[in-house]
Amino acid sequence: MRAAYIEELGSPDVIQYGEVADPRPGPTDVLVDVLAATANPVDTFVRSGLFRTPTPFPFVISRDLVGRVADTGPGSQADGFAVGDLVWSNSLGHGGRQGAAAEKAVVAADRLYRLPAGVDPETAVAVVHPAATAYLGLFTHGRIRPGETIVVAGAGGNVGGAMVTLAVEAGARVLATASAADAAHVRSLGAAEAFDYKAPELTERIRAAAPDGVDAHLDCSGTNDLAQSVELLARRGRIVILAGARSQPVLPAGQLYMKDCSIVGFAISHASASELAEASVTINRLLAAGKLRPKAVEPLPLSEAADVHRRLEKGELRGRRVVLRTARS
Repeated sequence: MRAAYIEELGSPDVIQYGEVADPRPGPTDVLVDVLAATANPVDTFVRSGLFRTPTPFPFVISRDLVGRVADTGPGSQADGFAVGDLVWSNSLGHGGRQGAAAEKAVVAADRLYRLPAGVDPETAVAVVHPAATAYLGLFTHGRIRPGETIVVAGAGGNVGGAMVTLAVEAGARVLATASAADAAHVRSLGAAEAFDYKAPELTERIRAAAPDGVDAHLDCSGTNDLAQSVELLARRGRIVILAGARSQPVLPAGQLYMKDCSIVGFAISHASASELAEASVTINRLLAAGKLRPKAVEPLPLSEAADVHRRLEKGELRGRRVVLRTARS
């Protein structure tokens, strides 16, 4: 099969496109004919070695796919899947699992989900990773409840936009920060307020919108200004760090503990199969309802994967999702 793969860690130049051996499913696996994959910032971290994880070479890159079931393993224990089913996954390419940027992929049955009827495969593959990140950040780690007020920083991006959508749908009041150009888009997702993140009086504006403090602060931009975040928190508020692999913010620890607040960091790459399956239920429900859509999609052939990684690292794809099409799509 044809795939985008690497034989060593390094820059985008190590990505090759060519023939590799077809994968073979084990008894708990499903073989999928891939229609489309994507490229995420975390994929560049894995490829470069910044995010250390087993990468058996040749290593197929990327983690998200939509495709059709081609087969199940011998004596299969992968119950519930039939040949031809449209399916998706968002946790390949990590932890020793081969990636999704190929014409075929083997997916463990407990990391594979059916695509709801009528949902466009390319729309789905563009949102399943940001939406799962948003779900876990909000509910698994942020413990968001209906009626709470939260700040979503970086709401104009893919994860931030999904976070606004999921939080509003769950009954939270969202105060968002984004660029001025993204303000209208963020409001269209349901944010109660959209603040320009460059505004010099940003902290004062958020405090005026939430005079009793915010219940949670989630930064999707990777800035991680903990001094601002802690100041804005209500008593027992939570901070969730989910971006900014190289950030080293200063923590006002005294203010944090005297307000009974907490900080948690999480990387979706470490999410368990059961956590991802829980997220998939909400993702599928919102996909079927047409409530989860990417802001902008750029379809490209799978052979362009190396160039897409270069553009990701240069910051040229902010707010835009590249969909890597295989010959089957």
